[in-house]
Amino acid sequence: MKITAWEILTLPDGGDSMMLLVVDTDEGVHGIGEVGIRSRQKAVAGGIEHLGSLLIGQDPSRIEHLWQLMARRGFFPADRIMSSAIAAFDVALWDIKGKSLGVPVFELLGGRVRDWVPAYTHVGDNSHDRDAYFARCASLAAEGWRYLRLAVPHQVDGILDQRRALRESIELFHSTREAVGDDVELILDVHTRLDPVEALTLCREIESARPYFVEDPLRSENLESYRRLRDRTAVPLAAGEQFASKWEFRRLIEPELIDYARVDVGVAGGLTEARKIAGMAESHAVKLATHNPLGPVTAASSLHLNAATSNIAIQEHQTDPDDLLKSLFIERPRISAGRIEIPTSPGLGVDIDRAAARACSARYDDRPALATEDGAFTNW
Repeated sequence: MKITAWEILTLPDGGDSMMLLVVDTDEGVHGIGEVGIRSRQKAVAGGIEHLGSLLIGQDPSRIEHLWQLMARRGFFPADRIMSSAIAAFDVALWDIKGKSLGVPVFELLGGRVRDWVPAYTHVGDNSHDRDAYFARCASLAAEGWRYLRLAVPHQVDGILDQRRALRESIELFHSTREAVGDDVELILDVHTRLDPVEALTLCREIESARPYFVEDPLRSENLESYRRLRDRTAVPLAAGEQFASKWEFRRLIEPELIDYARVDVGVAGGLTEARKIAGMAESHAVKLATHNPLGPVTAASSLHLNAATSNIAIQEHQTDPDDLLKSLFIERPRISAGRIEIPTSPGLGVDIDRAAARACSARYDDRPALATEDGAFTNW
């Protein structure tokens, strides 16, 4: 079997865009992957074009070899943009291999270690309307969701004042704990919006409300700052959705500065790299909490990783696709409240109507932005 072609499909996904990659072979078997970075997609597309030229004519079953070729050829290590392009190809290759052998991808990763994968969902960002917000929490809990994700709030006009966000986050978290009781686990996503001083105060002030974990409390550029935070708070810490490789995760996992590794299969080099990160994490009692606010392809690749990995805690999941995407995906993961079912079909268990996808292709290539009150740029 040889790789003969590849195709990018960029689809509208609400106010966002989903970039998929389909890889074709000379035996009619195709695989599908997804780009995890939803901004700078033109740059990622350039990376895909470069990598695609290296893969034409290659044997798709040599996944590790092709990963090394993509990641290391050209002397300079792959960064986040290139690692997202590598991830899309890598996941597509695993899909091809599973289909060609007639087995689900998790069987290729060692076989399943669980009957289903636990999942958490987002409450949403409308925390300014507390009645509606708590009603949403109650509704999700009644459906069966036992893990809910909250976010550090910003003002509705796109302004982020860190001190105000700090105060509102503390109050929101304690109020939500009172509203949902003790049987629902709460996750707080800081989204790298706070500086170390505010992040430390926040973690300390919500300790008594028992967060399941606090996600991305600090920016990812200076990982040494996690050491200071780790020494001064008892809350479980999670990070990694912006990381491109095992080398970045190593800096937090080996000194045991985090409790949960937020591996994004669509950013961190695909399944080939993710399983190595999982092995490293296991040796330090760090669990995986896979990052997946994306589409059905990343939901599926994360599902297969989690199905075959012993040290996973939970998989992120927002909502089912909208009606347009439901019509495009002819096969996708089955999600019920709080759990994702493990598929039995060969490959990833996800596929798309390519002709229909081409007809509605769109490119937004942008993300929301926040600013401080004086107009300076700040993290979203």
